[in-house]
Amino acid sequence: MSALPNHVLVEWMSDQKLGSRELAELVNKAVAELTGRPGGLDDSNIRAWRSGRVRCPKSVQLRALEMVSGKSATDLGFERRTRSPATAPAQEEPPVLRRNLIQGAVAIAVAAATPAHAAPRRIGVADVERLQQRFADIVASDHRHGGQQTIEQQAAALSNEALRLQTGGAASQRVRGYLYASAAAFRSSAMWAAIDGRRYNSAIEHMREAQQLAEMSGDQAIKFRIWSHAGTMYRHMKRPADAAAANDVARNLSITRRDPMFASLGHARHAAIHATAADISATRRSFEAAQEAMLRADPDADRPMWMRAFYDQAELDSLALSAFMTLGQYDAAEAHAHRCLAALRPHMHRSRAITTSRLALTQLGQGDLEPAVASAMHVPKDAATTHPRVIEMLATVGNELRRKAPTSPQTRLWTEYARCLKGTGR
Repeated sequence: MSALPNHVLVEWMSDQKLGSRELAELVNKAVAELTGRPGGLDDSNIRAWRSGRVRCPKSVQLRALEMVSGKSATDLGFERRTRSPATAPAQEEPPVLRRNLIQGAVAIAVAAATPAHAAPRRIGVADVERLQQRFADIVASDHRHGGQQTIEQQAAALSNEALRLQTGGAASQRVRGYLYASAAAFRSSAMWAAIDGRRYNSAIEHMREAQQLAEMSGDQAIKFRIWSHAGTMYRHMKRPADAAAANDVARNLSITRRDPMFASLGHARHAAIHATAADISATRRSFEAAQEAMLRADPDADRPMWMRAFYDQAELDSLALSAFMTLGQYDAAEAHAHRCLAALRPHMHRSRAITTSRLALTQLGQGDLEPAVASAMHVPKDAATTHPRVIEMLATVGNELRRKAPTSPQTRLWTEYARCLKGTGR
């Protein structure tokens, strides 16, 4: 009888955009971390797993694969080999799917795996700093890719890792507060990835857990982030009353009185919520307040890494672009789009793709077909084929072109380009 393909593994690799050679390299690196010797897998071994010719990898390879994927052998479609009673089952590790994340995650896992007979390990600031580096990796990945389920899964797994450290050893009250804040920060990143990917049910689940963790941490900045994200989530869900209520919680936190930059972000997001409710005057007032608060803010003040990484004049203009586009004021929206694109920092790949897509829609709203198509075609192909919000906006570009000018050269050009995009998408 011929072997049956491991469809579960094949589907997982496809979801994570991993080829056989790349997965082999990741597993080899994890084997080296476990044993001190490099693994010997190549792409032919992975193809044997995929085809079903190998029903289950060897124990150390399987353990390494579980560490890389964050899934058990059975969840990956393998039939686990029979274990002796003395062999402990493998523990699930966080899903680390990019090479620049695996070493840190393995280090955390090894540090947390204290034998039962040993004295409790002292959890200190170094453990928190290691988690903070992982958080920086998550934020950087979000700015590059945005909305991907892998980012959501990585962030959620690292939140759980921070909580496991809570029970893995003794720690001061201050360090425990840091650990809860780290867990809340990771969970809020999972929430944002789900929002950005239009997975609202998952986002709500992450939000609830993040809120509880933030309360236990007492960290005002992370509370602001979570409630501000909640306001954005409800705005995208077309629930302006809930959006305003959630964002009001963020805006009323004491951190907005201590630091005008937080106040600015609160006002800017509230302006976008007012636009969803079609309140033009309130939208303008809130953006004026956001701009005024940003001008008062000390640019060199000590702020959380996530805040420094994204909120600046470009983001304020991005929110204004979204708001005025919602209100149908396309000329004002286009002006903010150009300002945003001119000020965006190089690492803001996702934001640039979203802003360029919105720019195309604002130009189309003014009847400028040729600039609109040119803008839409400037959206990077990876974002145009993988980012849910960008895909949705570019589909709207095509629909509007066909509605406004079905036989125009610009419509034909975009239709052909979109067909090619679809052919290259995964």
